[in-house]
Amino acid sequence: MEVSGGPCPPEFKTAGGSEGACPPELKMGGAIDAFIEYVQHRSPSDHTAISYASDLRQFSDYLEAQGMGGDVGRVDTPVLRAYLRTLSGWNFSRATMARKLSSLRGFFAFLKKRGLREDDPARSLRGPGTRRPLPRALSEEAVSRLFEAVEAEAGEDTRVRDTAILELLYGCGLRISELTGLRWQDVDIDERWLTILGKGNKERRVPFGNCARRALLTLKEGGPVGEYVFAGRKGKPLTVRTVHRVVTALAAQAGLEGVTPHTLRHSCATHLLEHGASLKFVQEFLGHESLSTTQIYLTVSASWMKESYAAAHPRANVE
Repeated sequence: MEVSGGPCPPEFKTAGGSEGACPPELKMGGAIDAFIEYVQHRSPSDHTAISYASDLRQFSDYLEAQGMGGDVGRVDTPVLRAYLRTLSGWNFSRATMARKLSSLRGFFAFLKKRGLREDDPARSLRGPGTRRPLPRALSEEAVSRLFEAVEAEAGEDTRVRDTAILELLYGCGLRISELTGLRWQDVDIDERWLTILGKGNKERRVPFGNCARRALLTLKEGGPVGEYVFAGRKGKPLTVRTVHRVVTALAAQAGLEGVTPHTLRHSCATHLLEHGASLKFVQEFLGHESLSTTQIYLTVSASWMKESYAAAHPRANVE
């Protein structure tokens, strides 16, 4: 192993090692212990240190099985690539594979930084990358069932409020934080515009339709109007938890599982695209900074695209 010289930390010494430069054989166990101590000092998360330790001890076992005796100095880039190929055959998720690679990169970068290696064999490695999970979108029929569940609520005040909540989450694609922070001064009922303060304190204008307009008018006429559109006790805005509870309860009544406020935002975007809205419009409407964020909804609409193709292309159904 190549060593840049300098004193060797005691935990790296092999049996019988003396003070001074590190011995020619750098044992994996001591190197892992030193790295985990370094990680714990930099990060207060016990979970991070435990994950790194587990990943690296798994790698150490691999080295032993390959007859390398846990000698860190004998590890080069081909050895690491062979190890990653071995892991890929164990059906780990892409996220787990990416984490294990991150553990190796951090470990060997640490050894180089401490002068225990002159090279970093993990630097050029590329991982599988993590796939962004596809957002879930409800069908239009399922959304109708949600609104039917609202109409079945017993209390008029609750029914009026919850109808307006659904109309803005689904009809305007608002984030839950945008909904709870909405003020009456930001609502133009006559012109049907909302002024929304989104992520990064970026302001955008969002149009709304007749259904949302009726819901907002009914809500406004139903009692004293404070600062916030959806107010709780003492005029304070409803909490995110409360809105989440409202939506999940209505979904349960409608026989729908796994529905959250963000599901309604996803459904809004998907249905807009399915009915012909441009990707650029949906980006501006939802307040996405990057068009690539909006493009994920094209994948959600794949079934609709197939149906449209089958209905419209002259050779789609020729036998």
